[in-house]
Amino acid sequence: MQQLPNTPPKWTSDWFPEEFKIRKHIFDTWRSVCLSFWFEEYLGPLVESTDIWKAKSGEDVGGSELTQITDRDGKLSGLAIRPEMTPTVTRMVSRKWKEIEKPVKWFSIANYYRNEKPQKGRNREFWQLNADIFGEESLRADIEALTLSLELLRAFNPPVGSYKLKINHRQLISGFLGEVLWIEDVSEQTSITRLLDKYEKLSKHDFEKLLIEINSGIDMNLVVDFMEAKSIKDLQEAFIWLAGSESFVAFREIIETLWNLGYSEEIEFSGSLIRGFDYYDGMIFEMFDTNSENPRALFGGGRYNGLADIFWVKWGISAVWFAPGDETMKLFLEGHNLINDIQNAYPEKYYFPLLEEALFEDSQILANLLRKQGKNVLMWLWTKKLGKAIQAATKSHYSHIVIYGTEEKEASIMKIKNLITWEELTHNL
Repeated sequence: MQQLPNTPPKWTSDWFPEEFKIRKHIFDTWRSVCLSFWFEEYLGPLVESTDIWKAKSGEDVGGSELTQITDRDGKLSGLAIRPEMTPTVTRMVSRKWKEIEKPVKWFSIANYYRNEKPQKGRNREFWQLNADIFGEESLRADIEALTLSLELLRAFNPPVGSYKLKINHRQLISGFLGEVLWIEDVSEQTSITRLLDKYEKLSKHDFEKLLIEINSGIDMNLVVDFMEAKSIKDLQEAFIWLAGSESFVAFREIIETLWNLGYSEEIEFSGSLIRGFDYYDGMIFEMFDTNSENPRALFGGGRYNGLADIFWVKWGISAVWFAPGDETMKLFLEGHNLINDIQNAYPEKYYFPLLEEALFEDSQILANLLRKQGKNVLMWLWTKKLGKAIQAATKSHYSHIVIYGTEEKEASIMKIKNLITWEELTHNL
């Protein structure tokens, strides 16, 4: 018989019960907060047409990172495993657009696969929350998405100052390129935008070299002033002619509203925030971990009003979204000492030992009765002495143990001992 390894495929993970408990806590928290904002849950297929990803997910996600599927003849089938959800949910909304109430507020928690170089916080297979608002063009949708993202972090009860929401606007970036740098060619603007997205990852020398290759006439000092701006005030003082633009006024309204809602210490403008996907056309943001040992983006999102056009939606669908991942969220919780609270949180669960072989059916009946009352019950399937059963239940962090032996059957009772307080209650049968 062929011997196979018992390890998971490279760059994927096994979640054993202790690990799954952490992930489930993350997913349950996400779901609870989204439902509290009255978002509805959905799910799309694991595979989609490669044309969707190539059309709107950028050159990386829509190209080299796609895992394409072959048919039985070994030829490419035109399908790929989903690397993200946004094109899928946009397709789904476009199918139902005429019959569903607007705005549409949907969320999903699903797994994905990207054929990319793994790094800390991202395996090739990963889980992600996607939250989208469709059909609301006003800034209210932007503000709700940003508020929801902030409340998702607050729901984990992190220390004050442990995260920061950095925000920018694609139209501000376009205004800077067109009105400040005088770049009119659309393809050149796209190339510069993609380079700006790598600003913090490159040395100043390498960044300037690549920028000159695109356009040798660009004033590097102007680019640095924009990218290094830390507030609306910085931007307004450096580029006063942008301050009166429609995009600047709208952007300032978003930030001021968030201040008024009590999030002033959690948000800041970031000129260096670009985000790489091609479909963003409005507000963009990223949530950052401020932990010095894990200084990274936790998740991001923004507005993408034009994506539905690829599905022949003539009327257009406005949209705003964001998507936190499970791995970066776990790193955040670990870095701020929040994991122990999850691991040490034990729900009520009942240990029902089989004290006598002859009581198996009676014990099963009683175990089912407790389950119908909403209790989680482990029915032990072979006999065990009561003392050993209490030791086993305590070691495995059960909250209660059910005592039902010959004496209890004859007296038509069942005893339940609380293993935290050691209080014992008798129930008549």
